[in-house]
Amino acid sequence: MTDSLASPTSVRFRGRSLMALVLTPEPPTDQWLEELDRLLARSPAYFVNRPVVVDVSALPQKRPDLMGIVNELQARKIRVMALEGTETAILGADARGLPPIIADGRPSMPIEPPGKNEDTPPPSQPVPRPATSMVIERPVRSGQSIYCPDGDVTVLGSVASGAEIVAGGSIHVYGALRGRALAGWGNRSGRIFCQSLDAELLAVDGLYKTADEIDVGLRGRPIQAWTSGDTLMVEALA
Repeated sequence: MTDSLASPTSVRFRGRSLMALVLTPEPPTDQWLEELDRLLARSPAYFVNRPVVVDVSALPQKRPDLMGIVNELQARKIRVMALEGTETAILGADARGLPPIIADGRPSMPIEPPGKNEDTPPPSQPVPRPATSMVIERPVRSGQSIYCPDGDVTVLGSVASGAEIVAGGSIHVYGALRGRALAGWGNRSGRIFCQSLDAELLAVDGLYKTADEIDVGLRGRPIQAWTSGDTLMVEALA
């Protein structure tokens, strides 16, 4: 009798870069959390499905303090993927149970929180801003973020999973939408259109639906999304 040996399965590794937000809590943390809550009240979808790194360099380097801020963020549905601003050698056994500690991350351009200046009264004679609508002629790759605060964004290709489109107006995707689309910041008239829906998140003016909340019957179909009252509507295009 001859035994047949199964060929070994190879283990493959791939590198992947992604864009993460960095939060830097500062003492007193109660006041910092209150400011964070005000931002979340204006833009409840801002942190949905976003990876977040917490810079704890300004906090006491003790596990109760660090675990406390991590728990506060997770209670607000903010996914903490890692900590920076400390070292395992400093924390020692206190590092157990905390998110992994990273270093040497590459900073990106500063990100302005949406709605930050909403409480500032407008000037008596506001200066109109020119339209800055964008046309993206290539597919938007995973990890890319397209930001157009004053106009529409049109993508002639597809938007990959892990990519993000943010527009002050409407978003038009002439291919598959697999990433995040956030339209109409402060503009309820904004809409989202795509030729094939497989999005991780759709949002218009802070109203949002994640992938699990979108009707499975709309997957792979052309759709439009818009707001009606306090509801985000998503329907197939005829």
